[in-house]
Amino acid sequence: MPENTAAWDDLPGSDLPEGEREAIELLERGALTVEGRLVDASNATLYCTVKSHNTVAHCVYKPVAGERPLWDFPTGTLAGREVSAYIVSRAAGWNFVPPTVMRDGPFGPGMCQLWIDLDETVDLIALARSTDHEPLRELAVFDAVINNADRKIGHLLPVPDGHLYGCDHGICFAEEYKLRTVLWQWRGDPLPERAVETLRRLSAGLADGWLAEELAQHLTRAEVAATAARIDLLLASRVHPYPSEDWPAVPWPPV
Repeated sequence: MPENTAAWDDLPGSDLPEGEREAIELLERGALTVEGRLVDASNATLYCTVKSHNTVAHCVYKPVAGERPLWDFPTGTLAGREVSAYIVSRAAGWNFVPPTVMRDGPFGPGMCQLWIDLDETVDLIALARSTDHEPLRELAVFDAVINNADRKIGHLLPVPDGHLYGCDHGICFAEEYKLRTVLWQWRGDPLPERAVETLRRLSAGLADGWLAEELAQHLTRAEVAATAARIDLLLASRVHPYPSEDWPAVPWPPV
């Protein structure tokens, strides 16, 4: 992420809404206080308050020091991948990822993401199985772009105003195809035209260099190039991707 929102403003097509601008500033500069830990998470995931002057919000802080080593992702890179997912979501105009920054905290550098309060009336299992939910379908395209290896039902965050967020994007952006998700209901179907236009916008941002430079702060150049290649493949095929024959199609547990 840029160190301040002014840098973000200078990027083509990346204007931040006022509320999100304020959230980013709070996450970057506010005093971070750990209130507890989300014990079901594989890596250290801390529930915090962040405060600046009279503004207080809740957030999730995932310190790099608390990341569990993985065989297929470089150690200490998961927080940066979470921030990269926010960058792509913001640049595309999808806004699936809550405001997310990289910052220092009580346990060292890590990812800090605005806490999202769910709409508890939504049946997440039914939502994940839906075939006529346009934001969910666009989320499936987003996952294909970032090569999400862990889209579980519990990572869907519908909110009371109807918007859909997603969380836990630490194992994304691998060079090799690792898409693993509960959202396969559109596999092989033509991409919606709106998704195609969004992919074109992302492709242009990468070709112009500004989006690639933002992602290169957290990903390797090869991973950025692989992201561009996935977008180009989606634009060439115009269909939702199929599961890999060499990689489990659904994360476990799926919830």
